[in-house]
Amino acid sequence: MYLRSTAQKRKDGSVIRYLQLAQNVWDPVKKRSRAEIVYSFGREDAANRAALERLVSSVSRFLSPEAALSASSGEDFAFMESRPLGGAYVLDALWQRLGIDATLRRLLRGRRLDPRAERVLFSLVANRALSPSSKLAASRWVTEDAEIQGLPETTDDQCYRAMDFLLEIAPALEREVFHQVATLLNLEVDLLFFDTTSTYFCRDEADAPVARDGRGRRHAASVDADTDDLGTSAGFRTYGKSKDHRDDLPQIVIGMAVTREGIPVRVWSWPGNTADSSLIREVKEDLRDWALARIVWVADRGFSSAENRRYLRRGDHHYIIGERLRSGSAMATAALSRAGRYQEVAENLKVKEVKIAEGERFVICFNPEAAERDAAVRTRLVARLQEMIADSDKLSPSKRAELRGVISTKPGLHRFLRVTAGGLLRLDAQAITAEEKLDGKYLLRSSDPSLSAEDIALGYKQLLEVERGWRDMKHVLDLRPVYHRKEERIRAHVLLCWLALLLIRVAETSCTDTWLNLRRELQRLQVGTFQGPAGTSRRRTQITRAQRTILGALKLSEPPEIQELAAAAQAS
Repeated sequence: MYLRSTAQKRKDGSVIRYLQLAQNVWDPVKKRSRAEIVYSFGREDAANRAALERLVSSVSRFLSPEAALSASSGEDFAFMESRPLGGAYVLDALWQRLGIDATLRRLLRGRRLDPRAERVLFSLVANRALSPSSKLAASRWVTEDAEIQGLPETTDDQCYRAMDFLLEIAPALEREVFHQVATLLNLEVDLLFFDTTSTYFCRDEADAPVARDGRGRRHAASVDADTDDLGTSAGFRTYGKSKDHRDDLPQIVIGMAVTREGIPVRVWSWPGNTADSSLIREVKEDLRDWALARIVWVADRGFSSAENRRYLRRGDHHYIIGERLRSGSAMATAALSRAGRYQEVAENLKVKEVKIAEGERFVICFNPEAAERDAAVRTRLVARLQEMIADSDKLSPSKRAELRGVISTKPGLHRFLRVTAGGLLRLDAQAITAEEKLDGKYLLRSSDPSLSAEDIALGYKQLLEVERGWRDMKHVLDLRPVYHRKEERIRAHVLLCWLALLLIRVAETSCTDTWLNLRRELQRLQVGTFQGPAGTSRRRTQITRAQRTILGALKLSEPPEIQELAAAAQAS
């Protein structure tokens, strides 16, 4: 039994086609088979085609899945593979919405570079967000495991060339991406948060020193040039104060500026021995040409030097900076000695503004929950110190000095240790009492006269967005380990991580959910490849309710159900 189409010519010359269900029967008189009409579906039009589709679907219920596929396609299709589609689809849509693809293609014009470099860069960014790996593994990921629109495959050489191109155009790209993101997302850039972190490299030696300018960039002059004129001389991966507590390994310093919504607007990379105190001046200088409106810089205690504060006030800019309470400075001592009532501004935050100096405002913040935590930590430290020195009086002077040296390597314990005139080890009751007065407190200083004490406190509290960015960059995007040894490639690697963090922050902001949850659900949307004698077809799985919710929150259309239909090549 089969379906056939017959034509009937009308008197006016037009032709009408009919769909008929027929079967071949044997004619014993004519000694041959003839077609016998079982059922006529009428004219061949859209309505009848819809009826046929319903009929095929109904009949397929009584067949095995393999027979149903063969019957509906007329061919024996083999299932070849499936790849995750949803994550790369969403990231690519956001990549295009933010205009990054158009910016890269424009910057590519006139260059002797593969025009697919934009696609290669996107694939590397998607790799950081979906399955972080080295660039060698990323090329295999694109070719064998990922579904990147417009890039069926790539090589590690193409990845490295694209990274070199990215570093070359980084200043122009960062500026245009920021303005595009600020316009599309209506970002509030009146508060700009800045902080630094470090990432270490598992190697035994630091990089050889090279001449650098005052901004930490490798100077074009010879390594043997007079470094007094050039700035400094240091390797990129070198020893410094590690924020990962790995001072024994070479590192680099990375800075990031973030808006109050948590959107990272730019990143910087410096040699591992660069001090925080000088970095924010370079950051402000780099953002000067972005034509930003009035900005309040928010930074932690590492940037509170007088020189940094003067620099941040240039133009119509102001700052909110943390002040070290335990530094013993005149400002901190004066602020803590001022009496006054705290004003409750949030469930776990109280503030008190004190007047100390002209031109600057000081706000003491008190967090009751943090105070309980600080007290519990101090109790454990004091108990541990007491246990360590319990029998120290019985030790010889040399052994006691040795124990004192061990304790000096533990700052949390050493600040509660007192040494008597006779060299005996005791708890410092005065230091413990002084610490109790600082439980749950931190001191802020601001140059902005228009901000309320509450705005200053809550603005500084949002500095946690930068810290969350560092956590995601290190753990979700797998910033470390860095598989590169050349300075240029390491800088490009950091830029790729920034672009990936930018895309996932946009997704999180729109969906009010974490990227880990979004990625887990989106990667369940797969595309399957089927191959048969007639060719190849690629079709996605059905959209789940959770996936449809995510796409709706991002205002994205569903990916086409049929991703590709390719006919088999005809044999010559």
